[in-house]
Amino acid sequence: MPIQFTRSWTDPEIALFQDTVVRFIEEKMVPGDEAARHRGDVGHALWSEAGAAGLLCTDIPEAWGGGGGDFRHEAIMHEEMARRGLTGMNTSVHSIVAHYFLNHGTPEQKAYYLPRMARGELVGAIAMTEPGTGSDLQAVRTRAQREGDYYRLNGSKTFISNGKLAGVILVVCKTDTSKGAAGISLMAVETAQCKGFRVGRVLDKIGLKAQDTSELFFDDVMLPADALLGGVEGQGFYQLMADLPYERLIIGITAQAAMEGAYEHTLAYVRDRKAFGKSIADFQNTRFKLAEVATEIQVGRAFMDRCIEQLLKGELDTATASMAKLWGSEAQGRVIDTCLQLFGGYGYMNEYLIARMYTDARIQRIYGGTNEIMKEVIARAM
Repeated sequence: MPIQFTRSWTDPEIALFQDTVVRFIEEKMVPGDEAARHRGDVGHALWSEAGAAGLLCTDIPEAWGGGGGDFRHEAIMHEEMARRGLTGMNTSVHSIVAHYFLNHGTPEQKAYYLPRMARGELVGAIAMTEPGTGSDLQAVRTRAQREGDYYRLNGSKTFISNGKLAGVILVVCKTDTSKGAAGISLMAVETAQCKGFRVGRVLDKIGLKAQDTSELFFDDVMLPADALLGGVEGQGFYQLMADLPYERLIIGITAQAAMEGAYEHTLAYVRDRKAFGKSIADFQNTRFKLAEVATEIQVGRAFMDRCIEQLLKGELDTATASMAKLWGSEAQGRVIDTCLQLFGGYGYMNEYLIARMYTDARIQRIYGGTNEIMKEVIARAM
C-alpha cells in the first residue's frame, strides 16, 4: 500500500468537499488537459463550469458572492489539481485577485467584481512584472495619470498568468512617479470592450503549456476614477505586501501536493515496469530512493499543514510563508527529479505525466517572488 499523506486539518465537511472537487477534476478537467496544452489555455467554459460547481472563491464570504468557506477549501482545490499535474487553470491567481478586492477594495468594488469572479464569469489576473523589472516593483514604468474623473493608463506587462482569458486585471502602476513605493497603486481593468487594451503573445514556456501566460499592453486606456483599488492613491505597495503570505502559502501547498502526486505516480510505475526479469520496485536502489522521497514528503506535509493552520488563525507571518514557498518549491524540484529518474527514458517523454510535472515544477522557484527574494525576506526577520 502507498504511504498515506494525510492532511491534519480535514474534517467530514472538508472530506465531502474534496469528493466534489475530485469528481469535477476527473470529469471536467483531466479529459480536456491534452487539448488545452496544445491550445495554450483551458478556455472560458471550464471557468464557468467551475464557478457553477461552487469551486471558485470558496473562501470569499457569501455576502460578496463567494462560497463562505475558509482557506482549507481553497487548499483542496489547489492541491487536487497539482497532484494530477493540472496547471492550466490558474485558480490560485484568481483567488489572490479576489482577496485583493476583499481585503482592500471599496464596498462597491467588492459587490461589482467578487460575485462574477465566484461564478467564473470574470477570470482574475494581476499584472505586476514588466520587461526589465522582475521582482523590483518600485521600478515599474506603467503609469496611471489622473485626468478629471478618469485615469489614463499606459504601459506594458509580461509573464501574466491568466492573461489571455482574464476578465479583470489588477494592474500595478505608478500614480505618482515622485514617491517611489508610496506612488504605486493598483488599477482594476475590466478587459471586455476595453479600448486601448490588448493581449500580446501567449508566451511559449518550457512548462505550464495549458496556462495562458501572456504579454499585456495598455495604450491610453481610460479608466473611471473608481477603478483605483480601495479608492486612495499610493496604497498599492502596501496592498501587495499585505497579501503575500496567502500567495506564497499557495505556492508551498501546490508544491507539496505535486510531490505527493509524483510519488504515487512513480510507485505505480515501478511496480508495473520490469527489468532483468523482475519489477523495478524490487531493486534496492528504487526502494531506497522512494524511501527518501516519502520521508521528505512526510516532513513537508507536517510543515505545510502547520502553515495552513496558522493562516486560518490569522497568525501566518510573511517570513514563515516565504519559508513554505522556498522549501516547498526546492523540495518539489528534488523529489520530482528523483521520481523522473526511476522512469528511465520514458520519464523524458512528454506523454508521461512525470515529464510534465518536471518541467512545470521549475517555475515554482521563480514566480511569487524568486527564491533568492524568499531568502532575503527570511533573513531580514532573523
